Amino acid sequence: MKTFDVTALGEILIDFTENGISDQGNPLLEVNPGGAPCNVLAMLRKFERQVAFIGKAGNDNFGHFLKERVKQLGIDTNNLYFDQKVHTTLAFVHTKTNGDRDFSFCRNPGADMMLTKSEVREEVIEKSEVFHFGTLSMTHEGVREATLKALDMAKKHECLVSFDPNIREPLWESLDDARKQVETGLSYCDILKISDNEIRWFTGERDFSDGVKKINEKYNIKLILVSMGSEGSRAYYDGSMVEADAFLTKKTIETTGAGDTFCGCILNFIIEWGLENLDRNKLFHMLQFANAAASLVTTRKGALCSMPEIAEIKAFMQLYQ
Repeated sequence: MKTFDVTALGEILIDFTENGISDQGNPLLEVNPGGAPCNVLAMLRKFERQVAFIGKAGNDNFGHFLKERVKQLGIDTNNLYFDQKVHTTLAFVHTKTNGDRDFSFCRNPGADMMLTKSEVREEVIEKSEVFHFGTLSMTHEGVREATLKALDMAKKHECLVSFDPNIREPLWESLDDARKQVETGLSYCDILKISDNEIRWFTGERDFSDGVKKINEKYNIKLILVSMGSEGSRAYYDGSMVEADAFLTKKTIETTGAGDTFCGCILNFIIEWGLENLDRNKLFHMLQFANAAASLVTTRKGALCSMPEIAEIKAFMQLYQ
């Protein structure tokens, strides 16, 4: 019996996002709970999916703040641990004028890196329909071993495996190392969500269809989703491609969490419909809804506690009809 729709493993952290200017002319930073895998779960909770998180925060004020917020969202935290020596990972999000971001991290080390393979319990993965992960839990040896153990368990228990590389260049010793870990992720996954800049970096192809073809020549992934920011998104499935436009809004303030919101919506539809016999109409509807949700989250600060409601997404979509 699968009691969890999705279990995700990876980073949980504090995003410090810019939120105004002080009287002295200095940027004000707001504490926002974040971490890509947990953001995906937060979106899934809007669909009332049962979800669980595996990860580690510091035994400090930020760590306890994160666990409390995650619990309030209804995400199972029985596998969220506190590290006694290493502090919670911090990310500083620098917003550009177009809403894109640069990141600076306090993670040398950070508590999310300290998850060990002994802390990955088989029972939670065994009970999961989908296992979701990214590459930030593969930047260092110990947490990499934990991720690989979880992936082997997911395959053993016939979970669908969802992978979002979510490359953050400053956190890698080299991009060659990042490439190796992306290759590992691709070898396990059934569902790949990858951004436009990531697929160009990884494949060397300017055309996304050529990039997807190159990936599938080696890995044969069932469903590949390419998020293209203001250009919308694509789904590559069973030899065909479906594309949906973005929902552009003048209210966008930053893009933190947009890809995670998109990914959460995609996984909800896969849980509902399965990964077999998806027709073009279903793929388009899935992309369109995910694009709208991603657009909405760009109009607010943060991600984990800022996911849009389902009714809100539907109303937003109607404005464009």
